[in-house]
Amino acid sequence: MTGAASIVSCGLYLPQWRIERARIAQALAWLEPPGGRAVSGERAVCNWDEDALTMAVEAARRCMAQAKKSLPAALDLASTTLPFADRSNATLAAEALDLPESLRTADHTGSLRAGTTALAQAAHCGEEAATLLIASDARLARPGSAAEMEYGAGAVALLVTRDPRPGGCEPLATLSAAAHVSADFVDHYRMSGEDFDYSLEERWVRDEGAGKLIPAAIGRALALADTTAAAIAHFAMPGPLGTARRVAQAAGLGHARLQEGLRGDCGDLGAAQPLLLLLAMLAAAAPGERLLLVGFGQGVDALVLIAGEGAAALAQRELAAALSRRRPEPHYTRYLAHRGLLAPDFGMRAERDQRTAHSVAWRKHRELTAFVGGRCAACGAVQFPKSRVCVNPECRRTDTQVGHPLAETAGRVRSFTEDWQAYTPHPPCVYGNIGLEGGGNLLMELTDVEPGELEVGAPVRFVFRIKDFDRQRAYRRYFWKATGA
Repeated sequence: MTGAASIVSCGLYLPQWRIERARIAQALAWLEPPGGRAVSGERAVCNWDEDALTMAVEAARRCMAQAKKSLPAALDLASTTLPFADRSNATLAAEALDLPESLRTADHTGSLRAGTTALAQAAHCGEEAATLLIASDARLARPGSAAEMEYGAGAVALLVTRDPRPGGCEPLATLSAAAHVSADFVDHYRMSGEDFDYSLEERWVRDEGAGKLIPAAIGRALALADTTAAAIAHFAMPGPLGTARRVAQAAGLGHARLQEGLRGDCGDLGAAQPLLLLLAMLAAAAPGERLLLVGFGQGVDALVLIAGEGAAALAQRELAAALSRRRPEPHYTRYLAHRGLLAPDFGMRAERDQRTAHSVAWRKHRELTAFVGGRCAACGAVQFPKSRVCVNPECRRTDTQVGHPLAETAGRVRSFTEDWQAYTPHPPCVYGNIGLEGGGNLLMELTDVEPGELEVGAPVRFVFRIKDFDRQRAYRRYFWKATGA
């Protein structure tokens, strides 16, 4: 595949919560002999109301904020942990982003190279079309396993187009060529309905799988790009650093700068890991340098890209911003509970039936999913939800309201309550009156808040999160919450 598809904006989202690997090792020290495993760094872990879908929305919001209002014609969502097996997760993400209904949406799943495969496919978009590509994963790991030390959570979004400067955007990178190897080499797997991956012996995977399949795909990609291994300045692939070094040597890329990614800071992001590695390469690349990116999982994707002007500065900003939004998770058991790996007794208040009224949810889907309120065309008053009658007591006109998006509006806490009696998986339940910049206010939940740290007047922003779970019918609802700005 050859062409001039370009990446023109990017967004990275990592959950705020980080758990130190040393804390996990300490909690499970009774499993290991003295000395145990050498552990360092930390993992990004989801709050109870985060999943692959909510993280995808947050990464896409950051990506679209850079795109100078260039709307995509397609949205592709790549993940191995999508919340719905039979519901379009990509369509739900598009609604949360308030994108046009004419959008083409598609879910990509079933392999850790879903992100790189979707990136290669996005390069085939029409001359004037743009694809919003999001890779997001929040994999579960069995407590005490090696995967528990490695797996992180996060999402990366890219806007891919063949228009060289959509809306005046300069390309961050140009996709020169992509080559693929389809091979049912099973390095790990997770059967449908199971929670955890089963991984095979690391040395066999390294020697028989990565060591043979990846160099072959790299050779094809270099030939399609009409370049040589000597011309590649940066190389990245998911997996252990030692394996990446061996592959680089076998493919003639021993001279290239090898990007490990942010394993020590956030862990391995699954389907999003190759795109995180791409951002790390761009952050270190000079304009015009060639990059080689690999996705691995029941085959190989090998992509050759050329770094553009301004790519390093933007990628560095995204990486720094994601790493700065950090707060420690001090409770190993709370982390387990948030991931559904521990079932504390929350009492009878947790037994409430959370059945969704799907007919109402459809009629109000733009308000509930995209967080669109109303603005009175007569007096300018903003309110949520939109209603027939203006809430301004000096106006009170009927049928004058137009849709008014609120997701990107800033707000401030006017009053709040820490409720230890109401059920929430992350006690206490914090909710309050949020005043909106430009007028209007609403009562809503706050998230990522610890007891005693919220203050009246604190600035907030709005995030797309899980509202609650209907466990009787295996369904989850989403809405918007306030969080610290």
